[in-house]
Amino acid sequence: MNPAPGAAGVTINPDRLLSDLRRLREFGACGVGVVRQSLSPIDVESRHWLCERMRDAGLEARIDGVGTVLGRSRNPGPAILLGSHTDTQPRGGWLDGAMGVIYGLEVARAVAECEATRHLAVDVASWIDEEGAFLTCLGSLTFCGELAPESARDLTDNEGKTLGEAIREAGLEGVPVMRREPGRYAGYAEAHIEQGPWLEHQGKRVGAVTGIVGSRNFVIEFKGQQNHAGTTPMALRRDAGHALVELAHRVYDTFPEHAGERSVWTIGRIALDPGVQSIVPGRAEMHLQFRDQDVAVLDRLEAQARALVAEAGARGRAEVHMTEFGKRSLPAIMDERLRGHIERAAERHAPGDWIPMPSAAIHDAQVLSRHMPAAMMFVPSIGGISHAFEEDTSEEDLVLGCQVFATAAANMLLD
Repeated sequence: MNPAPGAAGVTINPDRLLSDLRRLREFGACGVGVVRQSLSPIDVESRHWLCERMRDAGLEARIDGVGTVLGRSRNPGPAILLGSHTDTQPRGGWLDGAMGVIYGLEVARAVAECEATRHLAVDVASWIDEEGAFLTCLGSLTFCGELAPESARDLTDNEGKTLGEAIREAGLEGVPVMRREPGRYAGYAEAHIEQGPWLEHQGKRVGAVTGIVGSRNFVIEFKGQQNHAGTTPMALRRDAGHALVELAHRVYDTFPEHAGERSVWTIGRIALDPGVQSIVPGRAEMHLQFRDQDVAVLDRLEAQARALVAEAGARGRAEVHMTEFGKRSLPAIMDERLRGHIERAAERHAPGDWIPMPSAAIHDAQVLSRHMPAAMMFVPSIGGISHAFEEDTSEEDLVLGCQVFATAAANMLLD
């Protein structure tokens, strides 16, 4: 699996790459998957290990006051910033985010080992909490100055622990938060598994990301009248559960009329209160999310959702209210020049085996793109599976992807 030389002879070391990926997998390993949520003890342990690997590569590395790891090149800029995240979902896969961080580390080493590129500056980041245990993209938001950490200290994870408590338990209390250094970066690049089926279905091995979708999240609440399930006639019921099911059906029935080619929508949570078979539910709740790369499409879907809520309320079975929650994720278009380097590197190492494609998932690159040129690259996910223990990518695709990424990153600085 020795890859062809990249830009100016930059060549990755496949054994070193795979060894680091496998070692990182051991932190929180659970069968074939990984449980390594942000600022958990095993996550903090993995961050200290990552710092040591970065220092071994000649980078100045530290963990900041929210948990982001940054390995900074000793060379003067302009630098290319490479990164992703190493936290996982509550039951996550071993490559989601982690691959991009280890790619960045391997690229930094390969660039430093090549005579023609060792003067280049490559910084590597593992952003904290991309997966949102406390707040999605917490690390990149603070790094870019979009979020003051003190304003997020009261946010809680699924177990009720606050971010402030997690920071204190991690030994990071009082540690400064790293900020983007104005003028240092020529751009940001992130490699990631696709987390979907498109590359595999089309028989391609690399995806050059054109843009990243935005998402909107809403909670829809239904208030009816709790009552006896045996004695209350159907015509007299104010059944919150009935209203919820009816609205959910209408979402799936009508959204296609307002959607774009790759729009997706999900009802990810449904709750009935009190949730007992012999009681007509008096309250109900569902969570609705939709995603698209086009703000106009997102606006159309939101307008349709609000129209359906008004329609449901008018039927009189329940009062229905829709409220947006969480930070609205804005779509991001990738930088054309940086993307061009990924495309040319893909054609060099995998001629004809790459495609331009959008990202249907949220990534830190969305945040970084608001502050510097940004680009993303995908490698295939076997079976299109991610956010699951079964998530995987072939070793051949992991190695090829890293070489493409190394060639592209070096050329981003040499151009």
